[in-house]
Amino acid sequence: MPKRTTVILDDDVYEKLVRESIRRYGTTRALSKVLNELLRESLNGREELIELLYSEKIASISEEDFYKFRRELSKRFADR
Repeated sequence: MPKRTTVILDDDVYEKLVRESIRRYGTTRALSKVLNELLRESLNGREELIELLYSEKIASISEEDFYKFRRELSKRFADR
């Protein structure tokens, strides 16, 4: 069941939300719908990242090997 609340938005955030509402639905009356969609997308992405970070690891690497790989990778980018 939907809950009613008050959200205080900065002017720039409000303007972007209004533009997005008009782009998606052609009206500013869909602000709540757009805000819900954007928050849901944002929170779902975060949940997936947290799950990935804390999941069982299928590979391991020593700290020394990691830094060696990192130096080699940096070198490759520098050579471009």
